[in-house]
Amino acid sequence: MSAVKVAVVGAGVIGLSTAVCVAEALPYCSVTILSEKFSPDTTSDGAAGILIPEVFPDIPLERQRRWFKETFNHLLGIVGSSEAPEAGVFLSSGCYLYKDVPSDPKPYWTDHVFGFRTMTDQEMRRFPDYKFGQAFTSIKCECLRYLPWLEKRFRKAGGQIKREKVTDLQQLISSYDVIVNCSGIGSRHLVGDKGVYPVRGQIFKVYAPWLKNFIIGEDGDKMAYMYPGIDYVTVGGTRQMNDWRLEVNKGDSEGIMERCCQLEPSMRKAQVLEEWVGLRPGRRNPRVEREWLQAEERQVLLVHNYGHGGCGITLSWGTALDAVGLVRKSLHEQPPYSKL
Repeated sequence: MSAVKVAVVGAGVIGLSTAVCVAEALPYCSVTILSEKFSPDTTSDGAAGILIPEVFPDIPLERQRRWFKETFNHLLGIVGSSEAPEAGVFLSSGCYLYKDVPSDPKPYWTDHVFGFRTMTDQEMRRFPDYKFGQAFTSIKCECLRYLPWLEKRFRKAGGQIKREKVTDLQQLISSYDVIVNCSGIGSRHLVGDKGVYPVRGQIFKVYAPWLKNFIIGEDGDKMAYMYPGIDYVTVGGTRQMNDWRLEVNKGDSEGIMERCCQLEPSMRKAQVLEEWVGLRPGRRNPRVEREWLQAEERQVLLVHNYGHGGCGITLSWGTALDAVGLVRKSLHEQPPYSKL
């Protein structure tokens, strides 16, 4: 039997995770990643990468829980291995602060992170602008290291990589039996999904080696967060819906730094290394589902895995495994036509 040819469109954390999962779980598949951009030029590369999910309104909570748990456990396995430094994955502890007590003070993901608890009054005195706080240990995954590590793992599993901008999925039908769409914000044009929209994020990368724990201050669109990493602290941020600007905005820079210095005054001494802007692929819910593309007499399976918003890294392995399950199930139900 000839190999089933699979194209994965997109090389951010969702595309690479999905490609690795397909290549490793389905050895009868020959997998190729097609993308115009690779690390360090993807949206994922600028992400802070701390595993804290949002809750999506229309996806069963059990499915969301599975996505998070599978991603957390996958990355935890790396944390406990000799691969951790190269993969850029490590445990990170800190606090999440709220201006008001949240409607759900113990969301589903709190069962999976380590040591989750409500902060004491004594701890909260350090943050007088905030009424409620949670302390816990999660995982930080730095994509500037993790994506090249995943790419190496993908090649080891026999995967191929092509730098190519895909503008029409129909053009792939003659060459592939399965297409997996992990194009993120690109899905707005690639598959005409007007439910996908940019969520603009602007950050600083700063040198502040004294900061050891993350701090997140939740205040609507104007967030304040500091995530210590291996080489720098990620300081942000913005969450601007339907904003396509990729240029650094001076007003945003000033606002971010002011909010963060209010939370952590020592940040006034931080040395700015870089400013960065990225567009998260916003969507009411991530889209992880299948359909069939038709061209003349040929039918090709199309699996979608995109629209994770700011939760791409957080849910990456779980949704990749779901996508693999859809590929496996569909190929079992309807094997591709054998070629003469």
